[in-house]
Amino acid sequence: MSTSPSSPKIIAYLKPHCGWSGGVRAVMAKYNLAFEDRDIWNDMNQRVEMIQKSGQELSPCVEVNGHMLADVSGDEVEAWLLKNGMAKPSQAKVGVPTDRGCSDEEHAAQRGEIPVNFRG
Repeated sequence: MSTSPSSPKIIAYLKPHCGWSGGVRAVMAKYNLAFEDRDIWNDMNQRVEMIQKSGQELSPCVEVNGHMLADVSGDEVEAWLLKNGMAKPSQAKVGVPTDRGCSDEEHAAQRGEIPVNFRG
């Protein structure tokens, strides 16, 4: 996707395996918005940049035209984009929840790990 002059410049600081990050990606796809997907899990420089820009360590963080939305869900990003005229309302469906993280089991499955059950 290319960004036209009227399109917002969006930088999203995300993790590869995270329900919250997946929700942000789904919102970007729903509105066909171009964005830079910055991997804060595998690239420490991106994580440091996110912390410096947002003033905190929680993710996802989404920067839109220089305005930082820190520790947000996909729902919160969507509401902000609509309120600020960066997107027009859409009834398009997304394939993942946009308002929650992954369960421990989902995280383990995404990373190819076997969850450990300490209950006995």
